[in-house]
Amino acid sequence: MQLRDRQQELAIAPLWRLGFRPFFLGGALFAVLAIGLWAAALLGYLSGWQPVGGSLAWHRHELPFGFAVAIIAGFLLTAVQNWTGRSGLSGWPLAALFGLWLLARLAWLFGAPLPLLLALQLPFLPLLALLLGRQLWQVRQWRNYPLVVVVLLMAGCEWLLLYGLALSDDALQRRGALAGLWLIAALVSIIGGRVIPFFIQRGLNRLAPVAPRPRLDLLVLVLSLSLALLFACGLAMQPSLWLLPLLLVLVALHGLRLWRWYDAGIWRVPLLWSLHLAYAWLPLALLALAAWHVGWLSNVSLAYHALALGTVGGAILAMLARVSLGHTGRPLQPPAVMGWAFASLQLAVMARVLLVPLAPAAGHGLSSLLWVVAFTLFVRHYAVMFWTARVDGQPG
Repeated sequence: MQLRDRQQELAIAPLWRLGFRPFFLGGALFAVLAIGLWAAALLGYLSGWQPVGGSLAWHRHELPFGFAVAIIAGFLLTAVQNWTGRSGLSGWPLAALFGLWLLARLAWLFGAPLPLLLALQLPFLPLLALLLGRQLWQVRQWRNYPLVVVVLLMAGCEWLLLYGLALSDDALQRRGALAGLWLIAALVSIIGGRVIPFFIQRGLNRLAPVAPRPRLDLLVLVLSLSLALLFACGLAMQPSLWLLPLLLVLVALHGLRLWRWYDAGIWRVPLLWSLHLAYAWLPLALLALAAWHVGWLSNVSLAYHALALGTVGGAILAMLARVSLGHTGRPLQPPAVMGWAFASLQLAVMARVLLVPLAPAAGHGLSSLLWVVAFTLFVRHYAVMFWTARVDGQPG
């Protein structure tokens, strides 16, 4: 970065210097608000609150396409600067993109007219894909194009969900939401495959990370995208024995990855075991989905929530805790309380998938409370990092 560029970067308010800052903070705050509101509505404490389409429609859209997409945007907008060596989105353009995300959240929360709601929701993911794709194209970095493809597919899933909302078609909404959820899981598998071995090697001072297996990674990606598209087309929404081979192969491939990455030393480092456990929920969710397809599991929602809370929520919290330290110039030593935050989230998943079938009200309430505790601890100890400058004086 040239000296003039550096001076310009440092003149920007810290919150708008790089994508992770507003989106990580906004996404984490929304994680607390969204689950808190959903739990209150589910338990009958917000009977007067009627967002567009009802609270269930709001919940099934806002967790993948509101919360998770904010974190994805923050991560990718920051990572693309490192991948390309070109300055990432910052300043007023970043503030405008974040403002669009925030307005979309507020519009649904406060019952905006459907045309306005759609106008605010639809552009975000295509804009994100355009920003990422343009920066990658400038340096012809083909390796990361699959990430742009996944973001575009997520946009298609969100449009499907919103089309279902406009038609009051619950089935279309479910297809869009679940396909989007599995696409987010595909992103976790792509990014996890790159960073988990590296984080383990660095965190445990090993000589080298586990050797990459590009063909294995490509196979996992292709099969993961195939599963998401089957949900989008409606072909995976009913029990179907022909889906078993795909599901079981994915279980085996993710299990193989976990086995290759595993190091007994991870249990000494919360930033490592939290990521490993988050990834482990992915094959467990696939196994539960397979059990539903053969009739061994009666409530398929348990599989979806194992994926949503365990894999997506767990990976997000773990990545937030590590990436935020690195990109603000701090040592990779999180506050000690983050170990409790990671544990709280794992307990939230277990309450949702194990306790809810036995005691629904208690399970939903406890799971939501533990989730809120986990992300509140993160916000409490990390928020200041996002609106203050890097501690090492560098831009970003």
